[in-house]
Amino acid sequence: MMPKVRTIRGWIEKDGLDCELEVDGGVTAETAPLAVDCGASVLVAGSAIFGKSDRAAALTELRMASDVKA
Repeated sequence: MMPKVRTIRGWIEKDGLDCELEVDGGVTAETAPLAVDCGASVLVAGSAIFGKSDRAAALTELRMASDVKA
């Protein structure tokens, strides 16, 4: 999937589009940095956060891993 994200980011930049590129599904502390490196600007993480008993810690881990501010 990440090659597709990189390709779409290239199209966005080439055409000068003002939009976000979202990755939804399979976003974890391991995959989030890859998605961001490929050009994603929005990450949707469901079970990576809500499937954990300590949701705050899971969210912190995801933010730190991907350097996401929100």
